[in-house]
Amino acid sequence: MERDERPPSGGGGGGGSAGFLEPPAALPPPPRNGFCQDELAELDPSTISVPDDRAEQRTCLICGDRATGLHYGIISCEGCKGFFKRSICNKRVYRCSRDKNCVMSRKQRNRCQYCRLLKCLQMGMNRKAIREDGMPGGRNKSIGPVQISEEEIERIMSGQEFEEEASHWSNHGDSDHSSPGNRASESNQPSPGSTLSSSRSVELNGFMAFRDQYMGMSVPPHYQYIPHLFSYSAHSPLLPPQARSLDPQSYSLIHQLVSAEDLEPLGTPMLIEDGYAVTQAELFALLCRLADELLFRQIAWIKKLPFFCELSIKDYTCLLSSTWQELILLSSLTVYSKQIFGELADVTAKYSPSDEELHRFSDEGMEVIERLIYLYHKFHQLKVSNEEYACMKAINFLNQDIRGLTSASQLEQLNKRYWYICQDFTEYKYTHQPNRFPDLMMCLPEIRYIAGKMVNVPLEQLPLLFKVVLHSCKTSVGKE
Repeated sequence: MERDERPPSGGGGGGGSAGFLEPPAALPPPPRNGFCQDELAELDPSTISVPDDRAEQRTCLICGDRATGLHYGIISCEGCKGFFKRSICNKRVYRCSRDKNCVMSRKQRNRCQYCRLLKCLQMGMNRKAIREDGMPGGRNKSIGPVQISEEEIERIMSGQEFEEEASHWSNHGDSDHSSPGNRASESNQPSPGSTLSSSRSVELNGFMAFRDQYMGMSVPPHYQYIPHLFSYSAHSPLLPPQARSLDPQSYSLIHQLVSAEDLEPLGTPMLIEDGYAVTQAELFALLCRLADELLFRQIAWIKKLPFFCELSIKDYTCLLSSTWQELILLSSLTVYSKQIFGELADVTAKYSPSDEELHRFSDEGMEVIERLIYLYHKFHQLKVSNEEYACMKAINFLNQDIRGLTSASQLEQLNKRYWYICQDFTEYKYTHQPNRFPDLMMCLPEIRYIAGKMVNVPLEQLPLLFKVVLHSCKTSVGKE
């Protein structure tokens, strides 16, 4: 039986188109190379001091014990951190004598090593962050859980993944002493190993079924693309909720984040005359104008961030150019969702795609549709508050794994700060939803993945993609 490692103190680990009303004032031209670097440089805010992180009272997402920091991507205690590291380094294969659904708590975590490791993987512990030599310190500084498929989790739990890695390196050599399981991702997008199952759901198998769905059928209740990670909470409850107060420092920083947001309704006109048939070009132009407005809101947001003075303009430009699609997607699914899934959905409903457009729709677009529909329902279920949205946005923006950054270590500390703050807020305000914080955090890698996939969808297919998603979401929510 594994022995927990518990040190005495915790450590960190388009233009307008016919039929649409014109806006009162024209939007500025869309940004080009550099993403309006000059605009970012205009502001010279006064120095804002921010308190250090406080992790002493955090709760381990595996067993509920006192957490000591971020270990391998998630908040955990020293015991679960050590257990995960030993299990992966020693390529352990465990067995569960029950139904692979054992309860994890501080007192019971040692009773079933299989279920403990399973929960570590389901919660998003990153095995690629473990050093192959077993020494302290991770191989990369990625903050936040990783997202892997149910199939990959099964391969790890059965030992098949370890066997495949050993076979690969015995055949190809290991000159750089880094195995696939430990190599850090080369980009800010999820690695191939973190993508979901490639199987097609029955409801969307074949384009005729897809066409029938968007023309009026209800949204399927289950999607095979959806990550297994979203279902962990029903089987692995954390410790019972306890009364607590919100840290004054957390309240102050969250207030600053929310104040930096422009939560006013979008100004791009989305009204259309009755009986007007929207063309593909007109709908595409409207989508471009919306994207422009959303992007400029992100630029304005950056200038108001409480940590704006702590990073260079070069780093802000690099971060924005790498994450703007994710920020726009997150805001569209949360704070601007009423307009996007209301007014914009009314416009897309008056667009009728041709048979050629339907038949030429790509498989990549199909996957994006399926994932977007699920993610919309996830956010609709959670009813994300402005405070949670502001924290999620900051956490996603502060990605220190992006190439070209000059202060990755600073970004890591900022990322940790707002990770802890978000947890502090959700545990305080949603006492009876102990799994709410991990539920929110698990949405971030999915947003990143979808944003990356949308780049590969041909531009001429975007009007149809938005029509399908908005129609399906609006129809299903209206039936609730």
